[in-house]
Amino acid sequence: MLTSEGRLVRRTDPAGTLRPGARRLSPWRQFLLDLRDMGSPSHDAGLLWAALALLLIGLVMVYSASIALPEQRGMTDASSTYFLARHAIAIVVAIGCGIIAFAIPPKVWQKCALPAFLIVVILLALVFVPVIGKKAGGAYRWLVIPPITIQPSELMKLAILLYVADYATRRQARLHEFRKGFVPVAIAIGLVGTLIMLEPDLGALVVVSSVALGVLFLGGMSTRLFFGMSALLAGIFTLFIVLVPFRRVRFFSYLEPFAAEHASGSSYQLTNSLMAIAKGEWFGSGLGAGVAKLRFLPEPHTDFLFATIGEELGVIGMLAIVFLFYWIVRRCFEIGRQATSFDLLFNGLVAQGVGLWIGLQAFINLGVNLGLLPTKGLTLPFMSWGGSAIVMSCVALALVLRIDVENRRLMRGTVL
Repeated sequence: MLTSEGRLVRRTDPAGTLRPGARRLSPWRQFLLDLRDMGSPSHDAGLLWAALALLLIGLVMVYSASIALPEQRGMTDASSTYFLARHAIAIVVAIGCGIIAFAIPPKVWQKCALPAFLIVVILLALVFVPVIGKKAGGAYRWLVIPPITIQPSELMKLAILLYVADYATRRQARLHEFRKGFVPVAIAIGLVGTLIMLEPDLGALVVVSSVALGVLFLGGMSTRLFFGMSALLAGIFTLFIVLVPFRRVRFFSYLEPFAAEHASGSSYQLTNSLMAIAKGEWFGSGLGAGVAKLRFLPEPHTDFLFATIGEELGVIGMLAIVFLFYWIVRRCFEIGRQATSFDLLFNGLVAQGVGLWIGLQAFINLGVNLGLLPTKGLTLPFMSWGGSAIVMSCVALALVLRIDVENRRLMRGTVL
């Protein structure tokens, strides 16, 4: 609250301790207040509406991209709305999980960071166990827990973000030291990286390791350690490409996708993606009128959904998607900086980490679709078909919205 001199006075300290004269609300009333603040017409409304816009556009485009998939894949008992219905259910579940996540204070997330990280590490290991581990396309990435299927690498993106943010907060004084500050967290990241490499899932490995390293750097890691670790990861990624024949071919073929020896083989996905986007021109061929999704473009509803958007909505539609992602990433970093200014380092690192995660994954997906990066299986956040990814994206954004609400409560001097 403001004094007569215009000075900001808090009724709580950054740890949430009540000051004299302040009163604690009941958990139920606090939850209702949280929901009110989440939907209030304030400066963070743009963040919420941008995410909802991506979810709705993604729902429409997934339907358009998948309408012919059941027939193409020989799913005789499935209707044309098979993927649409499941994607809609995933969005409803994701929004519900997001509301629950929003109601949980960041300090509770911080206390649960290490246990949650360990649980997801176990889930990553369980994908290799017969019966419950599901293999598809030569990779072990899914865990079957009837009646649902979970992709643990998607859960790890949030789990490692929370763990590293908590670690950087607790070890702030030693984070610049190699042995006592850097080595313990490097071992944890290395364990996760090894499990993901064994699946294998290079795209998830890039996102998980980059987000963890970025949060450590924002949390106070020395520049020398940051660039040293970055060089080490770059070397590991290079070896992972060079030593695996099909990845090596895919990497070099993306440099000349339309070469005769590549166009119908290793760069087939990329060439069809580029042709679909080129066909869309400025305003697109019209919603539902795209032809690349009809037996030409593989995975048009997941990895190459952006190519479908480019063909049917054109450059204008693609630019609108890029702007929505830009807005989300920008707001995440602004909210994170504001939280840090209130001495809430964990909150600040989580918000900025979410921005880094969403921005990096969107950049990689768009880069692959546009031929700027080698082909890699990464979905477009909030939009592509896939339940685990949709749920985790919404939960992560809900954490940022909660952090923003608490920032504004501190500025108003109200109780956390």
